[in-house]
Amino acid sequence: MQIESVQEPKIAVRVSQYPEDNLPEFLLLGRSNVGKSSFINTIVERKNFARTSSKPGKTQTLNFYLVNDSFYLVDVPGYGYASVDKATQKKFGLMIEEYLKTRSTLRRAFLLIDYRHKPTEDDVLMYDFLKYYNIDVTVVATKYDKVSKNARIKQDKLINETLKLGENESFIPFSIITKKGKEDVYNIIENIIKGE
Repeated sequence: MQIESVQEPKIAVRVSQYPEDNLPEFLLLGRSNVGKSSFINTIVERKNFARTSSKPGKTQTLNFYLVNDSFYLVDVPGYGYASVDKATQKKFGLMIEEYLKTRSTLRRAFLLIDYRHKPTEDDVLMYDFLKYYNIDVTVVATKYDKVSKNARIKQDKLINETLKLGENESFIPFSIITKKGKEDVYNIIENIIKGE
């Protein structure tokens, strides 16, 4: 897939502000410091397009990035960050849930987890939550290059067992440094768009 264009995100906090052009949407979810902005920048092949921040919890809205005038990457607030107060966390949760319940153009969720660590309780809850709503989900394990080759078999097993991935389910190892996994993500998006 060639990235020809990407537009500054359309910002939304409620249904009435969502795009209305019925293009396929791909949802990006993950913990606050899992690297969602870096993931977006890698996928759209732009440096610093999605603002990366040293302070987790910066995304506080639904951000719809229009790519190639043919699909949206939808970035939502990260979860599990302690410095965001409980009321704000609840607001984020309701915003995400409203999107999941109402969005017929959602084609797949990419759930980003940190490959270096065991998936958190929040990661497991989010994965189960998506499954509960019958949303196709692909797990993307970021920071893959930070784990030594020797430790990867153990890490693969830990992720599979913690998330209880099914026999036909696997995760995409992803690295913004080596670009590993980028083509896998492109293939998923492309195949879904072609099937529209």
